[in-house]
Amino acid sequence: MSRQATLRTGVGPRRPGPRARASVARAVLTASATVAAGLAAIPLVYLLIRVLGADADAVLAALVRPRTLELAVSTVGLTAAVAAACLVVGVATAWLLSATDLRGRRAWVVVTTLPLAVPSYVAAFGWVALTPVRGFWGAFLVLTVCNVPLVTLPTLAALRLSNPAHEDVARTLGRSRARAFLEATWQQIRPAALAGTLLVALYVLSDFGAVALMRFEAFTWAIHSAYTSQFDRTLAAALSTVLAAMGIALVWAERRLRGAHARHGSSVASRAPRTPVVLGRWRVPVLLALATVPVGAVAVPGFALGRYLLGRAGTATSVDGADLVGDAATTVGFAAGGALVALALALPIGLLASRYRSRVSAALESASYVGLALPGIVVGLSLVFFSLAVVPALYQTAWMLAFAYGVLFLPKAVGAVRASVDQVEPGLEDVARSLGSTRAAVWSRVTARIAWPGIGAGVLLVALTAMKELPATLLLRPTGTDTLATSLWRLTESAAYGAAAPYALVLVAVAAGPAVLLTRDAVATVRERGEAA
Repeated sequence: MSRQATLRTGVGPRRPGPRARASVARAVLTASATVAAGLAAIPLVYLLIRVLGADADAVLAALVRPRTLELAVSTVGLTAAVAAACLVVGVATAWLLSATDLRGRRAWVVVTTLPLAVPSYVAAFGWVALTPVRGFWGAFLVLTVCNVPLVTLPTLAALRLSNPAHEDVARTLGRSRARAFLEATWQQIRPAALAGTLLVALYVLSDFGAVALMRFEAFTWAIHSAYTSQFDRTLAAALSTVLAAMGIALVWAERRLRGAHARHGSSVASRAPRTPVVLGRWRVPVLLALATVPVGAVAVPGFALGRYLLGRAGTATSVDGADLVGDAATTVGFAAGGALVALALALPIGLLASRYRSRVSAALESASYVGLALPGIVVGLSLVFFSLAVVPALYQTAWMLAFAYGVLFLPKAVGAVRASVDQVEPGLEDVARSLGSTRAAVWSRVTARIAWPGIGAGVLLVALTAMKELPATLLLRPTGTDTLATSLWRLTESAAYGAAAPYALVLVAVAAGPAVLLTRDAVATVRERGEAA
């Protein structure tokens, strides 16, 4: 329309309406999430190429043999047991820290989070060195105490944004405290608790170090054996495909249990006064129960490492302080790069899964979870194949290792983004849009400000986990570069336990930094609850 016509009619060029702009925003978000999920699915594509390119009879024989069924039963049993234990203990711990008159709750938040800083293989090493525990129960014990905080932290964050008025109403209607919690509060925190439980289950599926040290034969043990000892990549790829299918099934089950969750989050209502539950004569048993997980995950391996460090057991060997510091710096740098990659990939997937629930968003979210269900050696080999075939210049570079970390631990970031955005009260966004704010402005001024603590916790969790990753690091790290995990592995392989102990202790100390930072939101939760009381 010409300027003269505009002046005559008083009507300017037509702008797209709100519905059209929403459609464009959704299309852009879907496209971005598709690209991110496609990158995260590279390991699965590699497995499919290996399986489809192998002899069909050999693949079928690997899948239907009795040994595969035994491994499946063992893996499913361990995963279910650890996930259930972490869900119960994690939710109970979060409730005790936020809803009771427990003294020193802020300190207890930090203490109960410290197990995240301990790699499962280090914890298993400590238990093997000091106790006769082995097999299923040994693996169950170690993996449970190391992973409980994965449920406790998101549950505490959800409790911070939950509306306590719902539970108060249930209590006034005659419900018991337990029933009121299940009918009111649990419905609000369920997505966060189940998201943490899903991360626990996927971690158990992919863990190798703890099950190997405990001599428990799971899928990861068989896959590593096929890759390293038998050199049977067809068998390893077939078993890895089954493991990936288990991971996808877990994601589907978690989504069904989560249900059509209606967001109840409120940044205002959650600060309503609440009278804490008086522990009374249960105070001492509660303190002992809260101490159980940190003792099992931190104190036991710490004592074992201290023995080797002091030369009272094993072989004491001098340690180069410069190498130790250099490995620590490299570990932090690689982990930070991986966390940024995970954040970039997780934002579109998490936003799409939270704001536009559909089969497409569900499929993209499921695809992003596959990496965590696969052993690190499978993800590492797939990215070696990808880099050599597509981008040879990135082979054995810091960029490829950071990308591997991002793919491996993307579910932790996706879960944090989705759960955090779910907790943002929809009415706040509607008000901002009604006042003329664009979708970008609503995201930056409203959604991101409320959800960022949870999203940042997910990024820290990725960095923390990346610091402890071993198999993918061994395959993809730049030539001549070591991290604390690879140096620890190299020394323990040669039975130099005295020299390996400092690397293990420094690894735990370095990982404790992000673990403590993860408690900031949880500390804010217990502080607000205490002030409200």
